[in-house]
Amino acid sequence: MNLLPMAVNFDGFLNFDIKLFEWVQSLQAGSLGSFLTPFFKFYTTLGDEGIVWIVLALLLLVFKKTRKTGIAMGIALVVMLVLNNLVLKELVFDRPRPFMLESLGSQYDWWAARYVYPEIVKAPSSPSFPSGHTSSAFACAFAVVFAWRKKGFSIIMLVLAALMGFSRLYIEVHYCTDVLAGALVGLIYGLIGAAVAGVVYPKIEKFIEARKAKKS
Repeated sequence: MNLLPMAVNFDGFLNFDIKLFEWVQSLQAGSLGSFLTPFFKFYTTLGDEGIVWIVLALLLLVFKKTRKTGIAMGIALVVMLVLNNLVLKELVFDRPRPFMLESLGSQYDWWAARYVYPEIVKAPSSPSFPSGHTSSAFACAFAVVFAWRKKGFSIIMLVLAALMGFSRLYIEVHYCTDVLAGALVGLIYGLIGAAVAGVVYPKIEKFIEARKAKKS
């Protein structure tokens, strides 16, 4: 069920998105394509179901110094799952993927006639907007930015998130506007995660310390 009409939401962006795809296709066909294509095929799969970010959050939970950040990342991912994948994607926008050419109007017949999905990865069937992989990556990156505030690690996380977003464009499963929106909502999710972690972290630490004292 789409609560907003597709024509209002996305037609104005299609020319921009298509120009980006033409640039991406030139990268794939260029001298760097032999490296970029397998790299982004591998890298994008790390974000499937948010696995890489879940593993990282669990690792951060192990150590007291990084536990607050791990909690923030975990909360950000839960918020992302609920709001992004269950509400924005399914109920509000329901935007077809770029390779679903039948969804384009007749004014884009010229693009449909020349476009061939590259099959770098199996074509997803879920709605396109916003990008879930990008949202989860930036949700965790900004959770680190706001919760830990260590510049070095924050920069690394933001770079990794940007690469994840670009990988979704490169393999042509998302429009650029899907990716940009994913980064924006990821910022919001990361901020929520850090804010909630700031409240619950002291209580969790108090509980852990009480358990340790009880055992000793």
